[in-house]
Amino acid sequence: MNFVTSRRSGNSQRGGAGVKLFLLLVLLGSMIFVGVKILPIYVNNYQMQDAIESEARFAIGNRLGAKDIRDNIWKKVNEIGVPADQESLKVTANQGSIQISLDYSVPVDLLVYKFTLDFHDHADNRSIWNRNPYSMGAGDALAAARWPETSFSFEQ
Repeated sequence: MNFVTSRRSGNSQRGGAGVKLFLLLVLLGSMIFVGVKILPIYVNNYQMQDAIESEARFAIGNRLGAKDIRDNIWKKVNEIGVPADQESLKVTANQGSIQISLDYSVPVDLLVYKFTLDFHDHADNRSIWNRNPYSMGAGDALAAARWPETSFSFEQ
């Protein structure tokens, strides 16, 4: 009889590991799913920001006008697959100064949750080294070397 009772008490502790494993697999699967949905969006934004910075940096050396810069950037937008429209691409080129900005939003659907990622890519051909370091505050140096701004907006 002692043997039967000891087996029952052993069975009462079973099952907890299976539930923990199931929850761990659900959590891991959810993280992979979210990563697969969101990571390509950020990779595309990085590629777009890099293309805008390269175009701004080399446009003066290549003697490109604002229309040519706009056309080059728009080709890159289509190549990468960024969901932007022509009105959101702003190119200003005058007297050796070039400023390029691109604002766009990417909707993300995670099946149970929907939200929008807003990207504000910006580049110019001004260099930190050409500025007077004594007239520049710490915030200016950080702003000159900043990452693209990203904001979230949530749908209900």
